[in-house]
Amino acid sequence: MHESLKDGRYVLLGSFAEGSQGKTYDAVDKLKGRPVVVKRMEVRGAKTWKELELAEREVNVLRSLSHSKLPAYYDHFEEDGALFLVMEKIEGESLGTMKRRHGALSEKDVRRLLEDAADVLRYLHGRTPPVIHRDLKPGNVIRRPNGTFAFVDFGAVRERLKPEGGSTVVGTFGYMAPEQFQGRALPASDVYAIGATALTMLTGQEPEDMPHKGLAVDVRAALGTRVSAELVDVLLRMLEPDPDKRLGMIPSVDPLGDSLRRDVNREKEKPREPLRADREERRRRKAERDATFQRLKEEAREERAARRAEKKARRQRRRDGWRPAGAPSPRTSAPPWPFSMLFAIGLALASVAVVLALSVVVPLLLHTLALLFAKDSLHRAASQVRAAGQRATQRMQQATRWTQGEPTPEVKTRIEEAPDAEIRVKVEGPLDEQDQEEEEEEEEEPAPKKRAKR
Repeated sequence: MHESLKDGRYVLLGSFAEGSQGKTYDAVDKLKGRPVVVKRMEVRGAKTWKELELAEREVNVLRSLSHSKLPAYYDHFEEDGALFLVMEKIEGESLGTMKRRHGALSEKDVRRLLEDAADVLRYLHGRTPPVIHRDLKPGNVIRRPNGTFAFVDFGAVRERLKPEGGSTVVGTFGYMAPEQFQGRALPASDVYAIGATALTMLTGQEPEDMPHKGLAVDVRAALGTRVSAELVDVLLRMLEPDPDKRLGMIPSVDPLGDSLRRDVNREKEKPREPLRADREERRRRKAERDATFQRLKEEAREERAARRAEKKARRQRRRDGWRPAGAPSPRTSAPPWPFSMLFAIGLALASVAVVLALSVVVPLLLHTLALLFAKDSLHRAASQVRAAGQRATQRMQQATRWTQGEPTPEVKTRIEEAPDAEIRVKVEGPLDEQDQEEEEEEEEEPAPKKRAKR
């Protein structure tokens, strides 16, 4: 049995990963019928205020972003002392998983990675204030089936620059720029992290395991002659330890540049084919996920159909005028006796005033004016006023009977035998409060979409 959240709307299928900022789950949104990613961030058991701040910041930042290479924000809520963030599920495989399974990437793939990263960083750093990811690494980059790359996990994101310092050190060793160890995160820090990620995917090694010259990674010694000189030069400038000398943005790198065409035939390192057992295991897990997803979609469809059928039956009963026997009617229940007595006295006085005003005084005045000015319209007005007085008197009489607990003429009841042999009372008249609320609820519910005929 899968765990569900938010009254069964989100069903957790399995866990992706667990980090310092929370745990990520593969899930399904049963209401929308789509796969999602749910990130759980502990709020009740947080050790410091910084953890709460990072969780809240991730929600606010992701909700404000809109880019094709970033996950879309869907929802967030608190439940059982935890904050849950629901976002788009980006299909594909993380570079961290690819490195463990296949080793290094080709230069063509790394060039495409740099192009997509440049596009995303231009969007993030160009916002006001600039958004700094601070934790770009292979595990937070996903390669889609079409070969493009997306960037996820904004748990360490920073929304603003703090010239006075005092920032918390957040990131992953090997991919953090040197200034981040001093609590300074700059837009150039993300450029450094992308350069370290690209170098790792080209060599299959972690940055701390590569040759170094002082504080800088020795890019030429790490890559040798396996890639073009153009790409080596770009990575050298991206991995400059001094942020003032480092590239402020990733330069445009043509994924099919001339240097790549010259070197593509002599690339020696190719992605290793996964073992047959690994392929079969991945196919089996994918088939299980697809089956679970389809089953959940069918359950959601059946639940919606049952709710629609129930509302349709309730609406039909209301149209037919059926009410279960013994159901209270607000029109036939009298108020408590002290209020009914005061109400009856008030109605009696009002009835006398209405009769005198509308049946005697006003009509007599109008008839007198009609005789003086010879206006037939005043005679008609006097007749209309008298008729209005009669209607008002009838309403007050009905109200008086209601205070005495007697049914009013507007509410007619009769006991009949329903087709299912249950005794029901048919009520003709206005809807009570419960029926009115159900009517408004059904009016707000969108009508089902009609499928176009082909």
